[in-house]
Amino acid sequence: MATSRPTLFGPSLDHAVAGLTAGSITTLIMHPLDLVKVRFQIADKPNPQTLSSIEKGKGRASGGVVRFGKEVYGAMAEAVKKDGWKGLYRGLGPNVAGNASSWGLYFLWYTSIKSSMQGGDHNVRLSSTQHLLAAAEASAITAMMTNPIWVVKTRMFASSRGSPEAYTGLWDGLTRVYASEGIRGLYKGSLLALVGVTNGSIQFAAYEAIKRKRADVKRTRVEREGETWGPQHEMLSNAEYILASGTSKLLAISITYPYQVVRARIQNSTPALYPDIPTTIRRTFAQQGVRGFYNGLGTNALRILPGTCAFFVAYENLSWLFRTQAEKRAGLSSEE
Repeated sequence: MATSRPTLFGPSLDHAVAGLTAGSITTLIMHPLDLVKVRFQIADKPNPQTLSSIEKGKGRASGGVVRFGKEVYGAMAEAVKKDGWKGLYRGLGPNVAGNASSWGLYFLWYTSIKSSMQGGDHNVRLSSTQHLLAAAEASAITAMMTNPIWVVKTRMFASSRGSPEAYTGLWDGLTRVYASEGIRGLYKGSLLALVGVTNGSIQFAAYEAIKRKRADVKRTRVEREGETWGPQHEMLSNAEYILASGTSKLLAISITYPYQVVRARIQNSTPALYPDIPTTIRRTFAQQGVRGFYNGLGTNALRILPGTCAFFVAYENLSWLFRTQAEKRAGLSSEE
């Protein structure tokens, strides 16, 4: 017989609201590094000092970290010099709208698909393959729904405030792209966004697997201590959520990062420069070699890992809060 838990807003809406809220918080915190990452991705030429140090064999360990830190600081200082302190938060509107809506929509679809696979019974344990499939389906739907926002975000990140091509905000960007390029302009890079579904699929399959293993370890410990395992024990520690989210994200980005560089260049450029995926791949490789497909990877890791860990800690705690509040409300209703 299928069983379901009490919910605050609805079975999928609880997770959607938690994802949207957590996504908004982490985006506000990590926005400056996101801006730097995109500017590195669309740069046609790598930093000559970085290449020189690598060629001389000096880009090792601590020296490489210091050098990378200087590059990030330099990129931020340049943004401040051009546009003032507001330059670090250029494109914040589309970024918050994109990330918040993406996480909210993702968890809405992901939870709905998983529930369908479970037949409405949350006690049914899904396999890693089922988690991978649910994550892929949810990522694909979300990517297509939010692609126009990412096009505007990328172009706002790449431009300086006050320049002729600069958009004043999300709506201005959407209307101008549509007016000049039509619906195709809003869906530039959408094919690559679908390729990027593998990132979320790998991440969530790994995340769910790590969470499941940590829950099994906790269950063994609880039962060894003579307690009966129950719903109150299902919440893991924040440290375990950090470990699970950081490990799964690092695995995902290391495998799928090159597509992000290609997508950013297609979305930002004029059609003559990077008209399609094969041309973009060929020109990027000709100009910079394999290294060109990893432009901004260090910044991305620096930005995305703390942000991902913070997001999942916030998301899991919000989900647990909604669940406990729903159970309390259900308890009060049954007593009445």
